[in-house]
Amino acid sequence: MGKPFKKKDLLKKQVKHIDIKEHPGIVAIVDSMRNMAFSSRDMARAADIYERMLRDKKCAVILTLAGSLISAGLKQVIVDMIRNNMVDAIVSTGANIVDQDFFEAMGYRHYVGDQYADDTVLRDLHIDRIYDTFIDEDELRICDDTSRLIADKLEPRAYSSREFVQEMGAWLNTHAKNRDSIVLSAWEKGVPIFCPAFSDCSAGFGLVVHQINHPEAHVSIDSVKDFREITQIKLLNRETGIFMIGGGVPKNFTQDIVVCAEILGSDAPMHKYAIQVTVADVRDGALSSSTLREASSWGKVDTVYEQMVYAEATLAVPFIAGYGYHKQAWKQRKAMNFNAKLNAYNENFNGHKPAVTKVQLASTTGKIKAPSLAKKKK
Repeated sequence: MGKPFKKKDLLKKQVKHIDIKEHPGIVAIVDSMRNMAFSSRDMARAADIYERMLRDKKCAVILTLAGSLISAGLKQVIVDMIRNNMVDAIVSTGANIVDQDFFEAMGYRHYVGDQYADDTVLRDLHIDRIYDTFIDEDELRICDDTSRLIADKLEPRAYSSREFVQEMGAWLNTHAKNRDSIVLSAWEKGVPIFCPAFSDCSAGFGLVVHQINHPEAHVSIDSVKDFREITQIKLLNRETGIFMIGGGVPKNFTQDIVVCAEILGSDAPMHKYAIQVTVADVRDGALSSSTLREASSWGKVDTVYEQMVYAEATLAVPFIAGYGYHKQAWKQRKAMNFNAKLNAYNENFNGHKPAVTKVQLASTTGKIKAPSLAKKKK
């Protein structure tokens, strides 16, 4: 029987985030892939579409994040996208934003691990495993509790996840030990971050404790407010493009804003540009694997500039984002600062009921069927 492991023995080698700025050769590689086949050609076309999004000054770029991306080494890619106006809004799982990015901004790290490690040993050492990556559970508990501390200082009311993540960014502006952070960079640039299932992450633990400690007046997260706010982005900026990494709730949430905008009476066009990187199998009818062309049948995504890339995110995303960066398409773009616009929108919204269109009244009185509203013509 071997010598027992200690925590320090397993948490040695830190995950290093890839830096697309250091790899200008990405452009030549992607251009070469355009003349290949299968996923290589798909990825080259996706890179072209992303570059086209960035050159379209009227287009708001929405990035969606699902899966364990930050722990896997993609944090710096997303930070650079934010800092260089390559993304205008983010819709993500809570884990990427809180357990992983906010966690690292507090000074903690992810470590190179082993997918074949003895999970019983890891549990005894308070080490959590994300496939082949390790994270210190004791440090993660501190991250959980920091969410509680932030909530304790806020006015008791319902917040969108975007509003709460803004407060996290403000906290990091004072307390961050690592400023290469998605949350902090987004706060600095006015890029909204939505986590529609916000309680499904470290922040959820902190918010539960906060509510238990303040049963009569407390902070809560309003997912409907999330949906209303991100739909407002579509209403503020009719032309949109989506860069989706993985699927799940962030994917559907972002696609649905087109239909929601229409239900609110706007003749909002479908997402003009769309790319998705996924390894999900299309045959099972699942949301994560549903194609962008399928989304067109729902009136969500136009089919002129769309591309599915069936590849694992850590392989494909640096090429697509790096191509957009080194082609310098972002240099003519300006920050849209949707955070400021949404804050102003909320101030005007409170106490005011939105105008109801005749189409809405008809649907609520049963004169026309609501499903017809989901169909959108080009």
